[in-house]
Amino acid sequence: MKFETQTPRERWIEAGLEALAAGGPDAVRVEALAKRLGVTKGGFYGFFPDRDALLTAMLDAWERESTDEVLERVEREGGNPKTRIARAGVLTFSSDRLLPIDLAIRDWARRDQAIADRLRRVDNRRMGLLREMIGTFCDDPEEVEARSLLAFCLLIGEHFLAADHGDHTRTQVLRRAGDLILDRHPDETSA
Repeated sequence: MKFETQTPRERWIEAGLEALAAGGPDAVRVEALAKRLGVTKGGFYGFFPDRDALLTAMLDAWERESTDEVLERVEREGGNPKTRIARAGVLTFSSDRLLPIDLAIRDWARRDQAIADRLRRVDNRRMGLLREMIGTFCDDPEEVEARSLLAFCLLIGEHFLAADHGDHTRTQVLRRAGDLILDRHPDETSA
């Protein structure tokens, strides 16, 4: 029987992302991660020279998973532009994994310019997809930009809204808002 003698690098990164999502960047501490992983912190230094290197690796993993992998999956699974937009939104902003990390990074970016720059790069790629897809059914460049912004704001902002919606559920209101932004008719199915 072969025993693993070292905690894999990916487990440190994943534990760091979980800590970030739960408590922000200050919660990403080597000693706390080692305790969470049930190992000593010495193994950490076999993969990372310091905490900053772990933070960079975490951001790289988040960017790859929430942008590159989402865009690759959207492209691979295809569908009409409206379905592709909806799929990208669901993959990025409604999961129990990516959403809390994304929201923690947005909060962190408010206080750290380097994080804000990275977030801008990620958001620009996401907006690029929205512009491209919305541009397939909307000819006015100003309207494409406005709809793209509204779609993005809807996906992020709804997580901060505590309002009730009368006789409608949040899901119903979100679906209708998406229909309006994406110019979907009630008979069209959404992803």
